[in-house]
Amino acid sequence: MATKAGLGSKKANRKKTMPAGIFKSKCLAVMEEIQAKRISIVITKRGKPIVEVVPVVPDKDPIFGFMKGKVKIVGDIVSPIFEPDEWELD
Repeated sequence: MATKAGLGSKKANRKKTMPAGIFKSKCLAVMEEIQAKRISIVITKRGKPIVEVVPVVPDKDPIFGFMKGKVKIVGDIVSPIFEPDEWELD
């Protein structure tokens, strides 16, 4: 069973393997697939596993800091808007 990039699979629950020659000829396409599908592939030489290519795990959570540089603070954000004597108490 092989896909467009030449990836093989021994069983559904095992890691995908690929001969070194095929990896060498299709390296960029294979790296893009690994990154896009978040999979790992074991590269073999003469049928023996040599290396495992895995996607890079992001260092930080993208939810924090995604608005950095997009917000402009105008004025004092610490002091209250009204003075204490301006508050209306019921």
